[in-house]
Amino acid sequence: MSKKKVLLMGKSGAGKTSMRSIIFANYMARDTMRLAPTLDVEHTNVRFLGNLVLNLWDCGGQYRFFESYFENETIFRNVEVLIYVFDIDSVDPSNDMALFVGVMEAMERCSPDASIFILVHKMDLVAEDDREREFAERAALVQSKSAHFKMRAFPTSIWDETLYKAWSQIVYSLIPNVAVLETQLRDFSTICAADEVVLFERATFLVISHTSTLGAEHYDTHRFERISNIIKQFKISCSKSNSQFRGMEVRNSQFTAYIDMFTGNTYIMVIMAGTSSKIPTTLTQLNIAAARKHFEKFIPENA
Repeated sequence: MSKKKVLLMGKSGAGKTSMRSIIFANYMARDTMRLAPTLDVEHTNVRFLGNLVLNLWDCGGQYRFFESYFENETIFRNVEVLIYVFDIDSVDPSNDMALFVGVMEAMERCSPDASIFILVHKMDLVAEDDREREFAERAALVQSKSAHFKMRAFPTSIWDETLYKAWSQIVYSLIPNVAVLETQLRDFSTICAADEVVLFERATFLVISHTSTLGAEHYDTHRFERISNIIKQFKISCSKSNSQFRGMEVRNSQFTAYIDMFTGNTYIMVIMAGTSSKIPTTLTQLNIAAARKHFEKFIPENA
């Protein structure tokens, strides 16, 4: 079993617990309104892909808690990933930044090799025409506060696919054999004559790997995250009616999209476009069935 310590930090009200609940606890965005603020630190062990456990520390963002974090730096030791959440609509951005600088200094001392992800959250509150500029300015300011860490920043909102894009990238960075997995996925795509193949983690429906021969200029670059969002919400609706989502097929004159349970911890989506879309669904199902046992070697069901 591979256990990774992940810190989730940010000022109180930034939206940390809401995003954690949507990704890992099957909340819908509207349901997060009833969540209470986190007090001190909430520990959650999230099993991901069978043999990867995310030891998630959701840290309360009230000022008194930050003081205790800085006094006793235990919380910053042995961290694999720090996810720091900024509220783009904060009433006191200078204080937010001062707390962040304190966190970065503690991380440099205690976990200098950690990966740092910055989520500039609640971007839905910014006028659409201003979002790109405001995000770029905030991301540049945050990066300027630490010369030691090279950070990755994402604009996020619980109301659209941006949350899935950010968390997919975070989890992707923690998968130990991802390069081997991607090679195997490309081979599978070639065998199936598929134009695109995507692997989703079963519980969260985060994208963990994909391969594609489609020209990016002709397709929505956020399509995977939008599919994650749509299918996750549909799965939740199914569970509320005591049904289980197994898979689905979408077909038109231009493409066929087929989603099915794959290994014990994943779903797979196979896209056939152009002439490949004429391949019978039965053949795609047979290819998926034949590949399951092989892929279980790279994505073990149990630790």
